[in-house]
Amino acid sequence: MQQSNLVKAGILAASLTVVAIISWEIYLRQTYKDLKISYDDNSALWADKRAMVYDRSDHTTVFIGPSRIKYALDIATWEAVTGDHAVQLALVGQPDWDSFDDLANDKKFKGKLIVDVVEGLFFIRDRGDGSKVRTNIAYYHNITPTQKVSFQINHVLESGFIFLNQDNFSINAMLSKCDLPQREGVWPMPVFPVEFTPVSFDRQSYMTPNFVKDTNLQNRVKRIWGGGAPRTTPTLIEDSLQAIFKYAKADVDKIRSRGGEVIFLRVPTSGPFEEADKKIFPREVCWNRLLAVTGCPGIYYKDYPAIAHFICPEWGHLTPEQAAIFTRNLIIILQKEKGWKFTKKIT
Repeated sequence: MQQSNLVKAGILAASLTVVAIISWEIYLRQTYKDLKISYDDNSALWADKRAMVYDRSDHTTVFIGPSRIKYALDIATWEAVTGDHAVQLALVGQPDWDSFDDLANDKKFKGKLIVDVVEGLFFIRDRGDGSKVRTNIAYYHNITPTQKVSFQINHVLESGFIFLNQDNFSINAMLSKCDLPQREGVWPMPVFPVEFTPVSFDRQSYMTPNFVKDTNLQNRVKRIWGGGAPRTTPTLIEDSLQAIFKYAKADVDKIRSRGGEVIFLRVPTSGPFEEADKKIFPREVCWNRLLAVTGCPGIYYKDYPAIAHFICPEWGHLTPEQAAIFTRNLIIILQKEKGWKFTKKIT
């Protein structure tokens, strides 16, 4: 009799769990109707893409940098137009340097690399927290068979359920959205709208259609950019710049010595972001000298009318529609001006 009661209790508990999960999933799908499946942009997903940098080097392009290139590169457009593979290794809010160094020191990497130059992170090498990049790199180089299997299982589950997105719908993520009084001297972590942060399985970040048309959501992100953590305006120091150019040249030379190619890219921004970067990081002092010292080609969006006209809804990132246009024109520039060859010839 006692065993029978335990079985019934177990069945009841399992049934309630299933009902709760289904109800939560239905609620999220109804609340965020234009939100597609979004994946956790964690170390496991990054490592999965990092392993792809060796895929036929003449038919693979790797992208590194902070978040701007994660939004600006439309991977579906890139692969449809070029016939080549795009590997997205950029990380939100993180400087390029650790990824740049990792690829430069990887003797097996001989492919094409596009480096997204975000002045506030690139030209002040020690500025910003690169800990997530280093964590991801360590994870990739030390990954275990168990972690690989776990990643595959998680992929199957994440591809079917919205609620499994830890960045937005985990308990910690939901708690962070609670409107609690701010303690004096404590800077709260910014909470971005769910519609601004989805990530595809190939690690492309994108805005939902609702975010693109909702100025209230856009203004929430602008307030985060404008409020943010307490910070001082960075000051360019000549000795530091010289060191940065030296680091960049060393990485470029290592990749080129193995037959690889490197191009620096400045992605479109607008409004206060564009104005601040022009004022704090003058192009002739930073960008022009970077190309001159490294002997590396670059693509600065302002130099090309086809990609110079975008107005970013929250100043810093392109919409999916803009990204598709930007990507197509980037490919044309790479082929016609920089001499890059792709599987498909663009006409």
